[in-house]
Amino acid sequence: MKLLIAEHSAYAATGGRTHEAGRPLAVFIHGAGMDHQAWALQTRWLAFHGWNVLAVDLPGHGHSEGPLLDSIGAMADWILALLATVGAHEATLIGHSMGSLVALEAAARGAARIQHLVLIGSAARMQVHPDLLAAAAANQQAAIDMVNLWGYGYAAGLGGSAAPGVWMVGATERILQRARPGVLYNDLAACNSYASALQSAAGVSAATLLISGERDQMTPLKSAAALAAALPRASLVKVAGAGHMLMSERPDDVLAALGTELRVGARGEPARAAAST
Repeated sequence: MKLLIAEHSAYAATGGRTHEAGRPLAVFIHGAGMDHQAWALQTRWLAFHGWNVLAVDLPGHGHSEGPLLDSIGAMADWILALLATVGAHEATLIGHSMGSLVALEAAARGAARIQHLVLIGSAARMQVHPDLLAAAAANQQAAIDMVNLWGYGYAAGLGGSAAPGVWMVGATERILQRARPGVLYNDLAACNSYASALQSAAGVSAATLLISGERDQMTPLKSAAALAAALPRASLVKVAGAGHMLMSERPDDVLAALGTELRVGARGEPARAAAST
């Protein structure tokens, strides 16, 4: 789906289905250097289980035009502008890594419009190693290698995809390689400088689910727990043995947690309790 936001063309994937009136809306927000492709499985699953879905490419990422946004706050404002553009009075925000910070900040700034919040691979503080920042600033392959090395758990590095024939590490590498020069550095720098997660968390009224990998080296479980403690209505799901790239590494666990949090009914539609809220 093509949209016009702030006079620039923006792209959002719909999970393979056109939007239908009366369905709840879920907006998926990707991590640093990534785009909508990171959510291929989750968006399709939710779109075929009673939801309207928008997996966005943030400005300057994927198919979206416009200048890069250099702060988490600016990205959050863009998400709220997206909701206004599509006429959504309420929505669920689902973010991974950098996208989780964007979702958190958007939920704090537009609290009345955010019904649910799902933060995957999130943390109270996302400080980036100086070596990774330097490599990303120089557009070096080493930056992508570090993201993959630190992003995946041990088992994922050996293979073990739930989808036969899928090379998880290679797929992430290709998405990052296709990003425009400067995108990964811009995003990592935005994460590194964002220091108001705990303050913003206090202003979030939406029910919040955090999904965290037990062996996540980029956003450690203890930092996710600190963020969960700061949120008024939060629960934390720990995925045993998993790293940071949970959507590809442990898709079934992510889908199970999403289905429970969003009350997706057994017959493929939101449960009555969710539809009435």
